[in-house]
Formats: sequence, C-alpha cells, structure tokens
Amino acid sequence: MGTALEPREAQVTEVLDRLYAEYPDSDIALNFSTRLELLVAVVLSAQCTDERVNEVTADLFEEYQTAADYAAATEEELADAIYGITFHNNKAGYLRETGEILVEEHDGEVPDTMSALTDLPGVGRKTANVVLQHGHDVVEGIVVDTHVQRLSRRLGITEEERPTAIEEDLLPVVPEDDWKMYTHLLISHGREVCSARNPDCAACVLADVCPSEKGDGAVDLASGERWEA
Repeated sequence: MGTALEPREAQVTEVLDRLYAEYPDSDIALNFSTRLELLVAVVLSAQCTDERVNEVTADLFEEYQTAADYAAATEEELADAIYGITFHNNKAGYLRETGEILVEEHDGEVPDTMSALTDLPGVGRKTANVVLQHGHDVVEGIVVDTHVQRLSRRLGITEEERPTAIEEDLLPVVPEDDWKMYTHLLISHGREVCSARNPDCAACVLADVCPSEKGDGAVDLASGERWEA
C-alpha cells in the first residue's frame, strides 16, 4: 500500500508534477464557443456526462444563441431541446429563468462575479467557478466535482467529505497558480485510471504516494476513504 507524503503541500506538489507529465493536454471537456454556451453546458452537465451534454448542445446552440432566445422560449420547448439530459425538465426551467435574469439584469451578458453567477438558478459555486475560469479567465477557487472529491480523499490530501469543505481545505495547500489545472488533472486521472469502483492501481503513476493504493489485503476504494496499511 502506498504512503502519502507529509506535509500535505508535499503530497500536492508530487501529485501535480506527475499528473502534469501524464496528462499534458488536460482541459475542460465541454464544447462551447461563447460564455453563454459555457454557462448552459455546465448547468446541463450536473449529474450528466460531458459526452451526452456535447451531443445535445450541438443542436441546442444553433437554435438558442442569446440570453433573449432562452428567455423567450417556454419550458416545454427547452425541455424538448435538451431531452436526454438528466433532469431535463428542471434544467429547462433553469435555462429559461437564467435567460430572463441575464436580459433584465446583465444586458444579456454572463456576469463575471461569483455572487452574480450563484444568484442564477441551477448555478452553485462549482458551476460558477467553471464559468469564471473558462469564460472570464478569473480563478477564485477550485472546482470540486466527483472526481476531485474522490481523488483528493484517496490521495490523502483532504479528509473532508462535502465539496464546499473540500474546496476550503484545498485552497491553502494547492498553489494558486495550479487551482484551475488541479481540477482538470484529477478529472483526467479519475477517468483514465482511478475510477470510482475499479481503480487500476497497477497502472497508476501515483501508486507509491497514495495511501489508498491497493496492496495485500485490498479494500474497496469506492468511498474514497483513507486506509491504514
């Protein structure tokens, strides 16, 4: 079983160095060409795969190009347009309401502050962080999705469980210049190697510094818990 480096800053440095080398082209997987498209794609991606979102938005973005387009549509029309997306009926409501707010309060533009973004329906801190980072080049925090949540715990970088608490715990130990890429690198590694239920520890470049690496007496890694050897 691997052993985490101490202190946590040393663990983060080693993890980042290895993952930068392993995934030099790691980046956001959602397709978009405008800030509005990014916002819509990230809202749709909640509890849905990026691949499915990209399939749906290929047509959606041709028909709905401005905030006014979403504001003018009915929820039924939008639900049909995003059919196949998880919770498409709820998200259709989010898109219509967001369109209205953007038109009425932001001149049809996507705002560039955390507070304004999180005031939009269906937008939490995670979604807002993505929009700020990739739409406005503003990095205020670390995006904690399911991969980041799972791997940060498995690697012994945090013992927190909730995304908000994990982000707060990561900010002091992850260098600010790496906040954006920390997310992308862990997502890439989570998809390629360190999956939720069947992590391929034998192929993992972090195995020797991972306290959760499966050795003799292997245990289930699905929960992302930190185990003692």
